[in-house]
This record gives sequence, structure tokens and C-alpha cells, in this order.
Amino acid sequence: MVKIGANLKRERERAVLSQRELAERAGIWYPTVSRIEKDRAEPHPRTIRKLAKALGIDPAELVKEAR
Repeated sequence: MVKIGANLKRERERAVLSQRELAERAGIWYPTVSRIEKDRAEPHPRTIRKLAKALGIDPAELVKEAR
């Protein structure tokens, strides 16, 4: 399972976005952002790309090893 929760939350907060705002920008259902941040859902690669695009970052930033 790809666990990107901590990375996603860090980047979302860095962008000063709520989960709902990020979901709207990414074109995904907003509870999905919460589930991914809590590592309760394994995001599809397409979803990772959408989230990264909405955050203005490379998708690799989300999937890299958590610091």
C-alpha cells in the first residue's frame, strides 16, 4: 500500500488549503483527501497525479519516503 498521508498533509498545509479546497482543485471527492491523509485509502496513481497538480508539485513529492 502506498502511504502518502503525511506527505499530502504537509504539502496541503504548506499550500494553505483545506481538504475540501484541495479536493475541489484536484477534481476528487473531498472525503477522499481525508482518507488518504489518514492512510486509510490507497490512492490510484491518477489520483496522486491530480493531487500533485492541484498542489503545484511533482507527484514524486507525495510518494517519496516520509521524513
